[in-house]
Amino acid sequence: MNLGFVGLGIMGRPMALHLLAAGHAVACCSRRAVSMQPLVAAGATACTSPADVARQADIVFTMVPDTPDVEQVILGADGIAQTARAGSVVVDMSTITPQATRTIAAALAERGVDMLDAPCSGGEAGAIAAKLSIMVGGRRDVFDRVQPLFECLGTTITYIGDSGAGQVAKACNQIVGAVTMEAVAEGLNLARRNGVDPARVRDALLGGFARSRMLELAGARMIVRDFTPGFRAKLHAKDLDIAMRTAYQLGLALPQAALVAQHLNALVGGGGGELDSSAIITVLERMAGDLVDSP
Repeated sequence: MNLGFVGLGIMGRPMALHLLAAGHAVACCSRRAVSMQPLVAAGATACTSPADVARQADIVFTMVPDTPDVEQVILGADGIAQTARAGSVVVDMSTITPQATRTIAAALAERGVDMLDAPCSGGEAGAIAAKLSIMVGGRRDVFDRVQPLFECLGTTITYIGDSGAGQVAKACNQIVGAVTMEAVAEGLNLARRNGVDPARVRDALLGGFARSRMLELAGARMIVRDFTPGFRAKLHAKDLDIAMRTAYQLGLALPQAALVAQHLNALVGGGGGELDSSAIITVLERMAGDLVDSP
């Protein structure tokens, strides 16, 4: 198929490479020209703008950081909507607000272009291994058309519902992940402050009901103090802000998510925005007056 990919960051780049490896033609563009080099070396076509990408593609994927970025690359002056053909599809795999997704989808529909919101979970490691969990909103027949491409990128592909439903599912995912991460940080911090080896505590917890992927992966990072970004704290904070704003519009309380959102904000405000979000443990350590090994 003739595909396009806009946004070649730590997740978008391996995703686009998987589509190339599956035998599809891929036209791509990125804010940073250097990000396109691995794609071009693998056979992709470098483009100068999202509009240039859409001109060459039947299905265009977008993977950019935030809602304004998606609005710009799709509806902006050099955006996808300017050149996308009727009958083509835009698949936004970014994490943005459900409300913005529905607005963008409606604007594309006026041009005869379909849209799927397909945010994903799994981070950089999942993108590299093509083991993402992908949550999809939009028309079911469009999902059926794109599903074989999703299968190049992930192992769990779930159709959630109409436009925006994928983004709602991603907000739920981020709430559960963030609150679990905070619980892991609190538990390991309690162990260490009691003079107990947190690594051994983690091993014990992994054998019981407390077991989780967050305990397994983020817990390991917290213990060895490796905060090299797999999922940057500033993006996790952004995602929780989406959840909180969505809840506000519904008059819905999210008390635990609100607390973790504040701790992530503190991490970002303290200069840790580029660290992995598991560095949230350092916020708890600072609150306890313990600055040992904090970034």
